[in-house]
Amino acid sequence: MNFLAIDASTEACSVALSFDGNIYEKFELCPQSHSLLLLPMIDEVLKEASIKLNQLDGIIFGRGPGSFTGVRIGIGVTQGLAFSADLKVYGVSTLQAMAQQAFEEQGEANVLAGIDARMAEIYLAQFKADEQGIMQMIADEVVIKPALAKDHLALERVAHTVGTAWQAYEAELNELRSNQGEPKVLFPHAKYMLKIGQKAFEAGLSVSAEAAQPVYVRDTVSWKKLPGRE
Repeated sequence: MNFLAIDASTEACSVALSFDGNIYEKFELCPQSHSLLLLPMIDEVLKEASIKLNQLDGIIFGRGPGSFTGVRIGIGVTQGLAFSADLKVYGVSTLQAMAQQAFEEQGEANVLAGIDARMAEIYLAQFKADEQGIMQMIADEVVIKPALAKDHLALERVAHTVGTAWQAYEAELNELRSNQGEPKVLFPHAKYMLKIGQKAFEAGLSVSAEAAQPVYVRDTVSWKKLPGRE
């Protein structure tokens, strides 16, 4: 099966195309420039593969959590493309995508994914690999004060960590980690949504474009904007 994956949920913007066994990808850190870069990046990978959108089996998108604006941009682009090519879609957790990258690149099967959510909170979830090599969420994603993360997780042992939360709140979160220093995986990458999304399509979990929904975790937001960030 052939898929396009899109993510704009954090400071990073990325697309990945899987076609005939080959993967074409673009990734760029571009705070507040997602709306300018996302469509050109998609055009680039389609041209590299010499295909048109209607040759795909579906579109996979980053559903959040993350930047409210970024998540909306990603879903809006996904819906527009899916409507135009009559494609089904499936949303992947941006936290799950980072956990999947840690598993595929580093062999880490027990991962804590955390993103700085501003307002002195983090988006957090724990993942473990299943028998198919897909990182599965152990409990629901939460937005939480870093100091409360330990009690919420009730970890049996420390875990490998990915995301921006661990450097932003190092003192509060350090004892949960098996890896020290800056995590190798800081932002979600659309490439690592492909396998997750394909399994979902095979299981019949894809939806029509109009049914694509974001997962914000935090229902309302009032954080003050920092230079170059939300």
